[in-house]
Amino acid sequence: ILEILKEENYIDNFKFIEDKKQGVLRIYLKYIFGKPAIRNIKRVSKPGLRLYVKNDKIPLVLRGKGLAIISTSKGIITGQEARDSKIGGEVIGYIW
Repeated sequence: ILEILKEENYIDNFKFIEDKKQGVLRIYLKYIFGKPAIRNIKRVSKPGLRLYVKNDKIPLVLRGKGLAIISTSKGIITGQEARDSKIGGEVIGYIW
């Protein structure tokens, strides 16, 4: 998910910091003219209620200006990549 956010210019960078336990992810947020690039994040699928969509029903977030993250059989990809590949999957969340 962090690689997708970096490719789509929502974050500057991230790195994994090793420690004795599970490790820590350090995320460097991106700012545009002093305002954060990520305005809102919404989790869609939850353990109690999963949301699966077909390739023709993948939602557009803010009429295409936002980003939908989809978990498919080919891995975690953006909604646009899933539409182009014509595969559906579980909607993880929206970012705008």
